[in-house]
Amino acid sequence: MGKTSSLLEDLIEKAGGCAVVDGGFATQLEIHGATINDPLWSALCLIKDPDLIKRVHLEYLEAGADILVTSSYQATIPGFLSKGLSIEEGELLLERSVRLAVEARDKFWDITKRVPGHGYNRALVAASIGSYGAYLADGSEYSGCYGPDVNLDKLKDFHRRRLQVLVRSCPDLLAFETIPNKLEAQACVELLEEENVQIPSWICFSSVDGENAPSGESFKECLDIINKSKKVNAVGINCAPPHFLESLICKFKELTEKPIVVYPNSGEVWDGRAKRWLPSKCFGDDKFELYTTKWRDLGAKLIGGCCRTTPSTIRAISKVLKEMS
Repeated sequence: MGKTSSLLEDLIEKAGGCAVVDGGFATQLEIHGATINDPLWSALCLIKDPDLIKRVHLEYLEAGADILVTSSYQATIPGFLSKGLSIEEGELLLERSVRLAVEARDKFWDITKRVPGHGYNRALVAASIGSYGAYLADGSEYSGCYGPDVNLDKLKDFHRRRLQVLVRSCPDLLAFETIPNKLEAQACVELLEEENVQIPSWICFSSVDGENAPSGESFKECLDIINKSKKVNAVGINCAPPHFLESLICKFKELTEKPIVVYPNSGEVWDGRAKRWLPSKCFGDDKFELYTTKWRDLGAKLIGGCCRTTPSTIRAISKVLKEMS
């Protein structure tokens, strides 16, 4: 798989065969009182409250996260421009998202490594790259319907500058998140190649039916593109309901040899148009404990949480995985 993958593979090995990804970022910001009902979502705190971002990263590290995902999911140059910021200011905020996570990781590790038998791994920082639909903030990352005007070149143009800035900021990993269709997966794969990115990356899809990508395209179509890439080191599912994961992990195991990463939401359903969470059956931390064992046994190599999960969810996942390793 090449030298870029070794960092991620080493972490998985150190973690006993399955590493812990952190949990819901915006959820935890809101628990601390941040108001982020905005097209920039959690990225708004990059402007308004960077100290809170660092605090949330530290809470996830304390809970046992082996990988911190940065606050850049909805941070885009066009998004910042729409707020009246300059391109340069937008780029500095993207760099800040990586720096805050790195500073939190280094601070936590400096303290932790002095404690005998502490049981933590030195975490890696994954720069989050949300889908085009996340930038649109219209729920289309859960439909994959970008319309007839959005082609491969447009998606590459949209992602390119953000990717360049995040790579320049020296994260350990890149995390493409909630990718809803084959076209955007292809755009990500081609961009990594064109920019000759040397940082390990993963691509995660969402799923609304538990069988296919949100666009309705089969995961076989999507993974055929990813499997050809040496630049993508892991693939999986994020922000899908947890009860979909057993069958999806089995499906992905048949379709790829790359490590599988899963970080579902709590099972609550987000209404992208009304911008609110709908009441639904959701997983508590006890259920995450139970299912983490199943997901790992089925072959997941990275497990964490997405929307509506918290540090206590990650603590539950971490506890189970450490007992199993």
